[in-house]
Parts: sequence; structure tokens; C-alpha cells
Amino acid sequence: MFSNKIRALVILVMLASSAALAQTSAKKATSQSPMPHAAKGPATVAEAQAFMKNAEAQLEDLTVRASRAAWVQENFITDDTETMSAQANEKLTAVVTQFALDARRFEHLKLPPELARKFLLLKLSLTAPAPNNDAERKELTELTSKLDGMYGKGKYCKQVDGKEKCLSLNDLSRILASSTNPDELLDAWVGWHKISIPMKDKYARFVQLSNMGAKELGFPDTGAMWRSNYDMSPEQFSAEVERLWQQVEPFYISLHTYVRKQLIKKYGKIADRPDGLIPAHLLGNMWAQEWGNVYPLVAPADGGQGYDLTQLLKDKKVDELGMVHYGENFFKSLGFAELPKTFWERSLFVKPQDRDVVCHASAWDVDQQDDLRLKMCIEIKDEDFVTIHHELGHNFYQRAYKNQPPLFQDSANDGFHEAVGDTIALSVTPEYLKEVGLLGTVPPESADIGYLLKQAMDKIAFLPFGLLIDKWRWEVFSGQITPEQYNKAWWDLKAKYQGVAPPVDRSEADFDPGAKYHIASNTPYVRYFLARVLQFQFQRALCQAAGIQGPLHRCSIYQNKAAGERLNKMLVMGKSKPWPDALEAISGQRQMDATAILDYFAPLKKWLDEQNQGEKAGWQGMDTPETAPRHMSR
Repeated sequence: MFSNKIRALVILVMLASSAALAQTSAKKATSQSPMPHAAKGPATVAEAQAFMKNAEAQLEDLTVRASRAAWVQENFITDDTETMSAQANEKLTAVVTQFALDARRFEHLKLPPELARKFLLLKLSLTAPAPNNDAERKELTELTSKLDGMYGKGKYCKQVDGKEKCLSLNDLSRILASSTNPDELLDAWVGWHKISIPMKDKYARFVQLSNMGAKELGFPDTGAMWRSNYDMSPEQFSAEVERLWQQVEPFYISLHTYVRKQLIKKYGKIADRPDGLIPAHLLGNMWAQEWGNVYPLVAPADGGQGYDLTQLLKDKKVDELGMVHYGENFFKSLGFAELPKTFWERSLFVKPQDRDVVCHASAWDVDQQDDLRLKMCIEIKDEDFVTIHHELGHNFYQRAYKNQPPLFQDSANDGFHEAVGDTIALSVTPEYLKEVGLLGTVPPESADIGYLLKQAMDKIAFLPFGLLIDKWRWEVFSGQITPEQYNKAWWDLKAKYQGVAPPVDRSEADFDPGAKYHIASNTPYVRYFLARVLQFQFQRALCQAAGIQGPLHRCSIYQNKAAGERLNKMLVMGKSKPWPDALEAISGQRQMDATAILDYFAPLKKWLDEQNQGEKAGWQGMDTPETAPRHMSR
């Protein structure tokens, strides 16, 4: 569920080209520097325009080269590809950092709005800004590549019947998703969390170096730099995400209370903590970020959602490629053109048996035009069916804005990119499944509670997790959380927002944040929280545009060209305008609004409150009006 590999300058900070190619590109960029050191006198608008034209041309070229190399590195993880990536990244990061530093010459000019926006985006384009000296920049890029590779190669190895058995994240995730043996669940959880212990010191040094680079660009720290990328100040953005969380927190508390009660019925004392927290290994997901895998344990007593999508796919003998075709056909039904032939030739759909790859699902736009790709180790299950729709949302968004200038080839804000595919996935309703031939009969309205509960187990359960990842990082970057507090602060936030606890005692010898891909890869995460809000706002607006009546959770925009036109109107804008303009284009609103979530799940909220009668809601250490989280002051 990740698209920032395709963003023009983010790629430059991640995994790059071969060393020889990078050296050639860097020399070319340096020799054609748009900001010669000999430049004297006051800066002019004409000079700024020439600077940006040259910068965009060079960065576009470097990005395509880096994209191809990054694809190879993540699909063939070896010591050699890691070394080559680190060497190349060092050169490429030097070029983009120099552009950002040189651009400060034009900071006080009154520029045309479009040009001014490009300069702002150039400055904010790096997720890991590097110090502007060779030794520390090299160290940063080596750490970036090393941490990404350590995660990708992570395995839990143990002795079974006298032989060593090594389990990948996919293997361990299957155990957490399907097993109800608490000892087996605990072993899988603890085993995976061992892979991140060696990352801690490297990550702490990475934070130091990244902050040095951010300060050179004029920001207090890297976290403040990230929060500046939302067309508002860092302080305003921190307050904005907290406002959205407050809109949905009561709903989450109701869901948490109900799920905890059902898990206690299943597991007894193991799940029944006096503080009201839920042990993390019992929620069906390695990070307790989505709970849909334990839906069978909490389904309504009078029946579930009426069908099992995983079983439907298997009954129809749908293979990995067939699942992708379902996703493509949805977008085609809205009026979008089919994916290019190269998509099917160059994508990775199945985990290779002969090498290590980064299996985390991601969508790629290799040439910023039509070389779209999906990288995913697909399994025949409902979760992956939905994820495919999500990832293709990235691909169709990428193609929609391909005619924008390079710095505008991105979503309005990063939450938009994540929300588009999820909006489509909301239309994977029983009505849609029947229409495409996967489901014989649409379940009656009496099954809606089961359907909504299964949705909420992923959509609502995710919200606090989507928020706390970057809350932890913002405070790490600002120095409020030191390396000596990394793990304690992580679990304090998980308790505060999620109501979740580790299944065994943890200490600062552990580094549990690094067991999550987005920490190891330095991928900003609040985008996923925003996406969970925006997708329902988008869905409500598109259903209205399509003229579809009835409950929001029963609306599918499949085969509705009017909805497709409204969606495309927003997609083609890319990042050319502030995100409120893009939001207005699709929804008519200029403020993110979580009330669409409440509209969608209204029947479920009523049902949960009925089920929770007599139960103590919440948990020890959760937010109250008196202990609400502090807003970042930087």
C-alpha cells in the first residue's frame, strides 16, 4: 500500500541507480548547474524561471534512471545491489540537495504562483534530506539502503525437529491471520520482532544525519519538514490530524470495547488485562494495525456478512493474474483506458522462490509516463483482492497526471494517492461481486451488520495506528523521544491511541518500530491516516455524482461514467494546486471531513453500542479531554 517510489524526488532519496550511471548523471547535473557560483547581483524572476526549467529537466531524467535501478534493487536484494544503490544514492542525493540549497537564492522574490509552488515543492521533496558534505551524505545513503535491505531480508529462524526452519514475514503473517493457538501466535509475533533489534543504532544515526540535512534547508528537523508539505504550517497540520481523530475516536472506542469482549470469550485470561488493553498478537496482524483477520471470532451471533470472498475466489479458480484483471476492469468500467501491455510484462505478481524481494505491495511509475508496474507477492485471499484495487488506484492516478510538469506529478497531498484506490475498494460491495460473477446472490439487508463490522475491523481499527506511527517519528526527529526511549515511547503511543499492549515484556534492547516496513524504509505514514478519512469523503461525493440513492455502504460506482469523470477531474490536477482545490474538485468541500465515515458506518455504531451495554468502554491511559495529546510546537 505504498506509492512514494514513483514520486519524482523521493525516489532519489531511496534506492537509486548503479554507481557508474549515477556518477555520469551527477557529473552531467553539476556541469549544467542552473545556479552557477559566479552568479552575482540580485536574483530575478527570469533567472528563477531558467533555474527551474533546467532543474525539472535534469530531475526528470535522474528520476527515470533511479526508478529502473530501484525496481531491480527491491526485486533482487543482494549485498551487491545494496552497495550499488547506496553509491548511486549518494551521487543523486547530492544533486537534488544542491538544487534545494541553490534555490534559496530566490526565496525573497515575488514569483508567479505556479513557479513559487514549484520552488516550495522542490524544497520539500526529500524525505531524508542529506547533509551537504560528502562523508555524511555517503553515510546517510548507506544507512538508508541498509535499513531497507535488513527489513526485506528479515526472517525468523528456529529449530524444528533438529533442523533450522526460517519463516518470512508472509509466513508469519499467515500464522497470525489464521491460527487461534495463543502459543503459536506469540511465537510468530516475537519471532518477527527480533529482526529489527540490529536496526536501532543505525536508525538513531540516520535520524541525526537527516535532521542535519533538514536544518541546512531551513527546517527545525525532518519531522517539521514533512509536516510542511500539506499547504499549511507544521503546527496547523498537527492540529488538523488531531481534529480528524477526535471526530472518529468515539467510534473506535466502541469497536475496541466490543472486540476486546469477544477476544476474552475466546482466549480467557490471555486477553483479559486489567488495564483494558488488547494483547497485540491476538488481533490477526503483525502490528495490530488492521483486525479483519479475526473477524470470524467477533462476527455477529446471528450470522456474518453472508459470504467469504477468499472462498469465492478459490471456488472460481481465480489466480493471481486474474485478481489483477478484476481491479483493472473496475477502472475501465469508469471510463479509464486499459493498462499498457508492459504493465503485464514487467510487474511482479508472485513471490519468487529463488531470491529475496521486498514483498510489501507498491505501485510504480518508472518513466513518469506509461511504464506502470505493480510489485506484490499476491495470495488468493480477500485482503489481497482489496489491496490490488488500492495499488491500481496509484497507477491510474500516476497516468492521469503524467502531462503535468515533473514537480506536479504527484497527488494533491500524499493522503490523496492512498485514498483513490481505497475509494474504489469501497465499491467492492456484494452488489459489485454479483455483477462480476463472483457472488451468486446478494445477501439481504440483515447481513449488513456483518458486512460493516468486517469493514470496520480494517478501516476503523487502522485509524489510530495510522496516526501514531508519525506521531512517534515527529517526536523522534524533534528530540522529544531519545534513542534511550524509542521502544517505551512506541508502546506508550500504541496504548494511548490503539489500546493495544505487547504480548510480552519489552525493553530498550528491542526496537519494535523497526519491525514495521515504513520505519525501516523511512516512508512517511500519516498519509494512510488521511487516506482512511478521504476515501469515505470521496466515496460519498462520487455516489452523489452518480445519483445513487440508499445507504452509503451499499453504493458501488462500478460502471458509472459520471463518477469516473468526477474522479478524473481531480486526478489530472496532480499536485499543481493546493490540496483544498483538488478536494473541492471531487467533493465540493475544501476541508477534510471524517463525518462521511460516521455516515457509512452509522448502522454499525448503533449495533455496537447495543452490544456494549454494561461493558466498561475504553482502557487505561487513553486520551481524555484533560490528557489530549500535545500539538507539535515546531
